[in-house]
Amino acid sequence: MRGIRRWAQLLVGYVLFGIACALIIRGGVGNDPWTVFSQGLSVRIGISIGILTTLIGLVVLLAWIPLRQRPGLGTVGNILVVGPFIDVGMLFLPEAPSFWIGLLMCLGGIALLALATGLYIGARMGPGPRDGLMTGLHQRFGWPIWAARTSVEVSVLAIGWLLGGTVGLGTLLFAGLVGPLCNIALPLFDLGPVTPKPETDSAPTERVGTE
Repeated sequence: MRGIRRWAQLLVGYVLFGIACALIIRGGVGNDPWTVFSQGLSVRIGISIGILTTLIGLVVLLAWIPLRQRPGLGTVGNILVVGPFIDVGMLFLPEAPSFWIGLLMCLGGIALLALATGLYIGARMGPGPRDGLMTGLHQRFGWPIWAARTSVEVSVLAIGWLLGGTVGLGTLLFAGLVGPLCNIALPLFDLGPVTPKPETDSAPTERVGTE
């Protein structure tokens, strides 16, 4: 039963993560860095944000090879599930009709994303691709987690913004709120050791991630 719960929690976490990202995007007041990057690419090449999130996840996973990181089943699930459910969410969620409703949608999306992060990380089935990138840079080069996260996310944010992704108040709210909210959610859903528990500083890097 514990194994079934672990898989169910993982899947629910990824589905909710995708829906949360869609809610933030539809709010229109600013996205997290990785979604800004996906959105910017989507504007330029005409592929959906969800598909691009999946493709970016695969590229990031390739970066694990020189960093000597090992993916888990949950890592693969993250790549395959989150992106499609971003597109599903965007199909059914309307765009915010006003700034204030958009702000409420953004805040709700951030809260839902933190809940989803607690669910999928708590299942202990392997980190998301972006989480593993941060911890890999930390382990391979000795970078502090915060430095690895900041350098990567500032880079993808800047590129995404230049490509046409939405940066705004929601981006700042995400940066300030998602870490503390994830720290609340993580202990609530931790099912115990299958893989070593990720460092809490790395959790918010999935937007991700979806992260």
